[in-house]
Amino acid sequence: MKKNNDFDANNMPAMKLNETDKKIIEILLDNARISYTDLAKEIGLSRVAVQSRIQSLIEAGVIERFTAVVNPIKVGIQVSAFFNVDVEPKYLDEIAEKLALHPAVTSLYHMTGPSTLHMHGVFKNMKEMEEFLLETLYSTKGIMRVDTQMLLKRYKSRMGLKL
Repeated sequence: MKKNNDFDANNMPAMKLNETDKKIIEILLDNARISYTDLAKEIGLSRVAVQSRIQSLIEAGVIERFTAVVNPIKVGIQVSAFFNVDVEPKYLDEIAEKLALHPAVTSLYHMTGPSTLHMHGVFKNMKEMEEFLLETLYSTKGIMRVDTQMLLKRYKSRMGLKL
């Protein structure tokens, strides 16, 4: 079975970030669309120096990608749920790889405990979530138990890592 290489970066040594790199990341977390010129002005470096530092952060894997954060309600996604999925250990990687490919799954983690996967998913409506439960989770060999909790209200959601 082929392992998912997306998570192999966890074994890489940490890059030493100086204060300038941390400031660049902090600004990008707030506004990833800021121009190199405007970012350079805030940091006090040249545009070329800022561009070079960002490229180095990308190449080192510190910055994984730039993305848009979409408000799910505004695009018709009405249901947000968290799942704790207890898996037989011998099926853990296989099931995790399958779930990671599902379009409704937004995050997936292997947590301490009895081979538990912790997952977040978003769905257009309850019917779509029910189909996910029945056709994906309940019917997958190796899944022993599923605990589902639906989100009622979002108070805070952070994208990216605060340094």
